[in-house]
Amino acid sequence: MDNPNKTARIAGLLYLPVVVAGPFQLIYVPKKLFVPGDATATVHNILAHESLFRAHILTGLVSELFFLAAVLTLYRLLKEKGPALASVMALLILITAPMAFIGLANEVATLAFVKNPGILSVFDKPQRDALATLFISMDRHGALVAEMFWGLWLFPLGVLLFRSRFVPRFLGVWIVGNGLAYVVLSLTGLLLPEARGAVFKAATPLFMAEAVLMLWLVFAGARVPSGDAGAGSVTS
Repeated sequence: MDNPNKTARIAGLLYLPVVVAGPFQLIYVPKKLFVPGDATATVHNILAHESLFRAHILTGLVSELFFLAAVLTLYRLLKEKGPALASVMALLILITAPMAFIGLANEVATLAFVKNPGILSVFDKPQRDALATLFISMDRHGALVAEMFWGLWLFPLGVLLFRSRFVPRFLGVWIVGNGLAYVVLSLTGLLLPEARGAVFKAATPLFMAEAVLMLWLVFAGARVPSGDAGAGSVTS
């Protein structure tokens, strides 16, 4: 027998590093190091801020592991409210996990190439820079596909939260809106990349839902609906 309040708090604590690392991983480091269309400048930035780039890789690895653990804990919390939806929720994230780890491997390869130019010595400097940053380019373009899954998994999560009443129902609706925002952002990046910045700014309030959910789970846990109060727990 699981205590839903305890399970919810564990899920929130596991989700905390993911939410905290998100802006560092997705906004700060890319803006600091990666120069679109200029491989030489990107390589220069990586070499000049090697410790930051290594922190980017390590943070990505740790946050991805915490994310997987958080999703599996949410599955445990919500599966009784909809086993099929909970399974879809977990499956969508498990599909994206290999993409995330491949992206991290690409960044490790990039660091190896820029630190050891002899590996690509048959090419001249601009060509070496372009090849070294090719892996980062692949990773960043792959993120457009990953964003689709970041959005899709939030749909079943939002429905399950709404159905469970473990959290205020408006938060379940907000989570679905967050998922829709990711899907739209992904499609915009694939079809109308010039409009991506405007879409991101317009959808920023929706993107806050995951952070609010994490804080609710950590500090408030799960509210057990009155109809379930007598049981005091949810079957695992």
